[in-house]
Amino acid sequence: MTDNKSLGPVKAIVLSAGQGRRLLPLTENTPKCLLPVFGKPVIAWQIDALLQAGIEDVTVVVGFQVGKVEALLAERYADYPQVKTRFNPFFEVADNLASCWIARDEMTDNFLLLNGDTLFDAGLLSRVLEAERAPITLCVDFKEAYDEDDMKVQLDADGWVRHVSKVLTAEQTNAESIGLIHFHEQGAQLFQDAVERALRDPAKLKSWYLTIIDMLAQQRLVNACSVQGFKWCEIDFIDDLRRSETLFALQGGVSKKANQAESAVSDNVSSTAI
Repeated sequence: MTDNKSLGPVKAIVLSAGQGRRLLPLTENTPKCLLPVFGKPVIAWQIDALLQAGIEDVTVVVGFQVGKVEALLAERYADYPQVKTRFNPFFEVADNLASCWIARDEMTDNFLLLNGDTLFDAGLLSRVLEAERAPITLCVDFKEAYDEDDMKVQLDADGWVRHVSKVLTAEQTNAESIGLIHFHEQGAQLFQDAVERALRDPAKLKSWYLTIIDMLAQQRLVNACSVQGFKWCEIDFIDDLRRSETLFALQGGVSKKANQAESAVSDNVSSTAI
């Protein structure tokens, strides 16, 4: 377990409001966060890793099929009262910046912001929480080439983030964002304030929260933390589900109640389509 005493209490916000249309037909009646990876829902992999790292204050922003997500969390995490949900009523018409707005009052002091489709292990979280302090720390990984769907990152010579965008050119790109950010003290307040300002503009309803990170990066407020060598996987397509099962096949859950809750969810998801 990670010792977070030097940081103070750390909380996590997980953005899981979307349906995951690129995974249809698997997500026709089941949100992406409940799809099983080696028998365990995506959201359970995330929360279990957070609990293993000592983070018990977890807010999950939900939307599509909210009742199914709430039922799973209520049963599986009955012994963890700080695992809770926030409903985003705009999930069908807005992007994840709106989900951040829904949970903005949770964005205080030290918190992690997670995409609801990124799997990772507790070791990766320890690496992030032990990284050199910065107002905002963006987790990045590296590979030989980046495709158009990657959230690309441009770094300066000292490893600070200059830009985050899917439209960076190959020459501008040094890394990719994995969908996990740590906000620390000043960075938490700056991000919360920026989200508040952005959603005053109706045109920003379709924006990603990383547009805010890109803006703050230009003020030299965003450092990068390499998670190269740690296990993680972003799930956007069916092939990603297969890859995630290969990566996480040998890891277990955190409670006996998990198996009962997972079985209930698995009844609603066809694993034969994967």
